Amino acid sequence: MSKTKKMSNRIWSGILTILALLYVYPVVMIFYNSLKQETAITTDGAFQLPTAQTFAGLANYVNAIESKGFLQSLWYSLVITITSVAAILICCSMCAWFITRVKNKIAQALYFLFVFSMVVPFQMVMFTLSQTADGLKLNTPYNIWIIYLGFGAGLAVFMFAGFMKSVPLEVEEASMIDGCNPIQTFFRIVLPMLRPTLVSVGILEAMWVWNDYLLPTLVLDIKKYKTIPMLIQYFKGSYGRVEMGPMMACIMLTVIPIVIVYLAGQKHIIKGVAAGAVKG
Repeated sequence: MSKTKKMSNRIWSGILTILALLYVYPVVMIFYNSLKQETAITTDGAFQLPTAQTFAGLANYVNAIESKGFLQSLWYSLVITITSVAAILICCSMCAWFITRVKNKIAQALYFLFVFSMVVPFQMVMFTLSQTADGLKLNTPYNIWIIYLGFGAGLAVFMFAGFMKSVPLEVEEASMIDGCNPIQTFFRIVLPMLRPTLVSVGILEAMWVWNDYLLPTLVLDIKKYKTIPMLIQYFKGSYGRVEMGPMMACIMLTVIPIVIVYLAGQKHIIKGVAAGAVKG
């Protein structure tokens, strides 16, 4: 490797490292502010590390968990995320299998509709969505997954279809000869081969659903149900007062689980995206 190329790689590494640190800094700032006393979180003091006088320990975290119904909101967030991701993975993988194996105009039109749905702004349907969800009784944490399935299907089908094109058709034909019906072929043969894409799509969709604020706010009855992102805004008191300490702690409690999931499945995301690349 030439000296010029080495120098270029070092420069790019330095630039990317700086960008990564700038990207992570807001999360770090929220974390050390969550360990401060309420009076220390001000416009000037927010950028300062905790001191012996301002350190509050885990008091803000205890306050965040015990007040505002955090545990109930955690349950609703878990239910919505798990049911939505499970529905997206199962339904979209089967749909992508159908699209890639049944090569007719209907399958092609269906595929292009899914791809087109990825570029349609959510704001185009957000106002009619609320009324439709109320009319169809999709306004609870236990059936909102149907709406998430519709909005998350585009990316999932696109990635699954890309990977499905690399699965040898002979494997499925062999299973048919052995007596498997199409459903058995999919769940026993095809689905296990989709593991890298299943993991990557699952993590990406889980990050989206877990952190989503707008869709649950539009659809759910906020007097009965609140997800964790919705709960954060309720740390605002009367006369513009904001409980900054518990709010920072609640944000960290929201961020930590999804960061752990992402770090645990990071290599699978890369494999899944590479496997799901469009193939000729």
